[in-house]
Amino acid sequence: MSGHDQLVLCLCEITRLLWKLLLPLVFLCLLLIAVLVLLVLAVRFWLQSNRNARRARDGRLTVAFFHPYCNAGGGGERVLWCAIRALQSRYPDINFVVYTGDLGVTGHQILEGARRRFNIVLPRPVQFVFLRHRLLVEPGLFPHFTLLGQSVGSIFLGWEALTEFVPDLYIDSMGYAFTLPLFRYLGGCSVGSYVHYPTISTDMLSVVREGNPRFNNPDYVTNSLFLSAFKVVYYCLFALLYGMAGSCSDLIMVNSSWTLDHILSLWRSPNRTSVIYPPCDVSAFLDIPLEEDGDKKCHSIVSVGQFRPEKDHRLQIRAFKKALDRRRDGAAGREALKLVLIGGCRNQGDEDRVLMLRGLCQELGVANRVEFKLNVPFEELKREVGEATIGLHTMWNEHFGIGVVECMAAGKVILAHKSGGPKLDIVVPFEGGQTGFLAYDEDSYAEAIERILALPPASRLQIRRNARQSVARFSDQEFEACFLAAMEPLMGTLE
Repeated sequence: MSGHDQLVLCLCEITRLLWKLLLPLVFLCLLLIAVLVLLVLAVRFWLQSNRNARRARDGRLTVAFFHPYCNAGGGGERVLWCAIRALQSRYPDINFVVYTGDLGVTGHQILEGARRRFNIVLPRPVQFVFLRHRLLVEPGLFPHFTLLGQSVGSIFLGWEALTEFVPDLYIDSMGYAFTLPLFRYLGGCSVGSYVHYPTISTDMLSVVREGNPRFNNPDYVTNSLFLSAFKVVYYCLFALLYGMAGSCSDLIMVNSSWTLDHILSLWRSPNRTSVIYPPCDVSAFLDIPLEEDGDKKCHSIVSVGQFRPEKDHRLQIRAFKKALDRRRDGAAGREALKLVLIGGCRNQGDEDRVLMLRGLCQELGVANRVEFKLNVPFEELKREVGEATIGLHTMWNEHFGIGVVECMAAGKVILAHKSGGPKLDIVVPFEGGQTGFLAYDEDSYAEAIERILALPPASRLQIRRNARQSVARFSDQEFEACFLAAMEPLMGTLE
């Protein structure tokens, strides 16, 4: 027998063997699928039994909000408490639960913090479910593949939440989209989401493709063609999974036109998606008098925002330094200028970031002109904003910008980043009049600061008036009306 014939005979034997194994393999796959389905059904039955037992015991339906950082004190937390306040007022017979990972405080302290920071008091208490494994969604746990790591971590954290308490309606109010299929398919809950910022966006892809270094795209990636290509593939695959998870939501609310565009392109559920602008406490700032400020001896620039990396406080300090240099080079006798940074620190990472920013101020020689106000009560925040001339914002592609709205309501001349929500929704002309200024880098910010301060006081006053009048559409009352209207069909599904 020739070598060719032996090879053919060998291939035939291998084919026969594979064919004989095919049927057992198919059977094994079907068996594993059946076991998996039965396991899922058993878990779903167990979770729904827990919910039915809780219903029988409490005699009430329950709406739960997933917000692991509900004590953080940022704009997302303001949305949470305003949403709960609106629902409690409309639906007095429904119980409300908040899943939180803030283990170092009590529920009473969390509610007191909401009152102190946001001037929000709930009609009645809410129940808190304290989650022990919030570390699973901390970015510091995942120095690489952070998006994927946090998303997988959120699934485990969501599982802990679901096994601790099974609600009738689940609302993800913090952007953990991968918990939605968990509560919908295992918990049998109706699910909704309020999206502040998409976990991934086409802008993030463009940053990697174009090789732009940012806080989430370090230099060693931008300098490597292979790593950049790998990151693009990783982002594309993650975007696909993110879209599949988000599309499980029965109701999708987004906070701005910018977020809407990205969520529609990723989740592809236009009939279930609507824009609900976040609530801004504009009424609390309306009593700040609008007067000409020409007699001021010192102009302050105030920034309101958590000390997170994406807020780009470094840009604020560097732009402030350039503005000071411009003023020193100009005519003598100009008013003094200072920068006030107001914000909350969520964790040790934020506190370390503040230390780094203080060091930058020392390095640039502006430490005596920059003040840091950390976790301040609402009254102090309002006082600082009231005394300021300019409200400063520097986050690239900010999803909305509650701090921007509050500064405009207080009658400050706003200087915001030329992107995202501030550009599309907030710092836009009102009845043909200018409402603020936009910039994008150190030089343009410094130039805008100089231009604002060079305006005649009467011109500044007119811009401030336009700004205050334009933000009425972002009030608590507008949010509550729009939020309740969006939630009504979902609340109607509750038995």
